[in-house]
Amino acid sequence: MKKLILILTAAIFAVSCSDNLEDLNQNIKDPTSVSGESLFASAQKQLADQIVTPNVNLNNLRLWTQQLQETTYTDESQYDQITRSIPDNHWREIYRDVLKDLNESARVISETDNDLTNALKPNKLAIIEVLNAYAYSNLVETYGDVPYSEALDIDNLLPVYDDGLTIYKDLITRLNAAISSMNTSVGSFSSAEDLMYGGDVASWKKFANSLKLRMGIMLADVDAGLSKSTVESAYASGVFASNADNGSYQYSGAAPNNNPMNDNLVLSGRNDYVAAVTIIDLMNGLEDPRRASYFTDVDGEYIGGEIGEISAYPDYSHVADAIVAPSAPGVLLSYVEVRFLLAEAAARGYSVGGDAATHYTAAITASFDYWGADMGDYLTRPDVDYTSALASSTSTPAWKQVIGTQAYLGLYNRTFANYLSVRRLDYPILAQPTDAQSGFPTRYTYPVGEQTLNGTNYDAASSAIGGDAPETRLFWDKFYTFDF
Repeated sequence: MKKLILILTAAIFAVSCSDNLEDLNQNIKDPTSVSGESLFASAQKQLADQIVTPNVNLNNLRLWTQQLQETTYTDESQYDQITRSIPDNHWREIYRDVLKDLNESARVISETDNDLTNALKPNKLAIIEVLNAYAYSNLVETYGDVPYSEALDIDNLLPVYDDGLTIYKDLITRLNAAISSMNTSVGSFSSAEDLMYGGDVASWKKFANSLKLRMGIMLADVDAGLSKSTVESAYASGVFASNADNGSYQYSGAAPNNNPMNDNLVLSGRNDYVAAVTIIDLMNGLEDPRRASYFTDVDGEYIGGEIGEISAYPDYSHVADAIVAPSAPGVLLSYVEVRFLLAEAAARGYSVGGDAATHYTAAITASFDYWGADMGDYLTRPDVDYTSALASSTSTPAWKQVIGTQAYLGLYNRTFANYLSVRRLDYPILAQPTDAQSGFPTRYTYPVGEQTLNGTNYDAASSAIGGDAPETRLFWDKFYTFDF
């Protein structure tokens, strides 16, 4: 009888503990919801990683702008962007891992209702909007026409492609609204949620204006009026004023939050890259003191690998140690870039607080300061001094060659920023790679996945931009120097 009572008691207890069997199938280790702030932090890191990485499957722009050269597998140095599906991978990273997280972050933060969040909400949403503009502008600058008005809708798997210039203009409008809404007297994200500026709204406002400056310059040859007004209003509102303002993601000293350069060039144990002959020969010709900050030497000399050819790792200069440090910052936008953009704006006749020579000199000086290099008499060299270099230039207009050459050197290791500068100013003249698979790629081709899954809209976009070819110049790219 006693045993029967014990059995009945155990049975009753088991039933009472399991009356809702769905509870037994819950994953208690993973969160059921994610905060908008966490989504913002995730998007910020994914964006920085994709812009900074040298991973041959994700970002080959150091190779395309001939700052680095591959040692063994030379396909990407030869402008092959198909074998490793580079266009598909960049498209996926920006749309899925950056823009989608930013979109969801804004939604969650908008719907969250408490006293503290409400006070900071407008600034948080404005900062999210600024990164949206950065990410979308990158897509337009990289591909041309892209999904925009119908992007990110999970119920629409076949989004139309919007006109690139129309997108760009709308992004500038959105940036203007975000800048206007920022209240620098209150905070935004915490330092743990924002590894660029620690939630400092004044810094984000400078970042937004500096991005607006760059976007305005990109329109100079396609809509001069809008370009001028955009650039001048960005400058008046306040762009970066020193290297301390740089828009940099702060990596940590340990994986998985280390700089992707460290991950791919050090922790991987691989020796895939050496310095490229194009940048090395240019710097050697100028006796540029930044060589020691950018590269290692080979018995006291700086030697670059030939473009598109196998380059034995021990025979050539490599990336300098500081650049592959685990906690090296990942730069999204810099003061050096801003100063070169202002030099270009002044050369075009825009009112930006100084002439082209002043901004040009300040840009070079800022680059040397950033790298901790001794400038010596570099600025007085006839091939560097702005006025002297203009006089000897073979370019029309001459300022494109002068500013473009120094911007190329000052934007070393800046991937998309250097790619933008080279395409817009067409200097310096790059080498034709051995066994080049195409002419110089002025854009990423559209993803193969889009061709197969979203064919109708892909065909329309391809036709609208003039053909889905690597050499197709985008709406803002009106001039072209590279003839190979």
